[in-house]
Amino acid sequence: MVGPNRFFEDAARVAGGAVDSLAGLRREAEVLVRHQMDRILSNMDLVTRDEFEAVKEMATKARLENEYLKNRLVEIEGQLSTTSKKSTRSKRSTSPNSKSSGKGRNVKKS
Repeated sequence: MVGPNRFFEDAARVAGGAVDSLAGLRREAEVLVRHQMDRILSNMDLVTRDEFEAVKEMATKARLENEYLKNRLVEIEGQLSTTSKKSTRSKRSTSPNSKSSGKGRNVKKS
């Protein structure tokens, strides 16, 4: 009865050794693939995550500033057009050809 047990023990030992060898082969293959990928990626001139996040933040700030300046420009243009309309009205009422009762009155222009 010693024969069959010994056979199974030997078979288990061989199978265990094969599994260990395959695991070692797997680790070695992973290291080789990782090294190859690092070499390929380093030649591609890619940016790091930190650089990407910094540029993304700069773009967001620039976009917000652009929107602020756009709104400010619209506001100033609105003020300018209002001022322009007022000065046009006052010029009409003080022109020499005007038939208004404000003849001879000095109007201060701004």
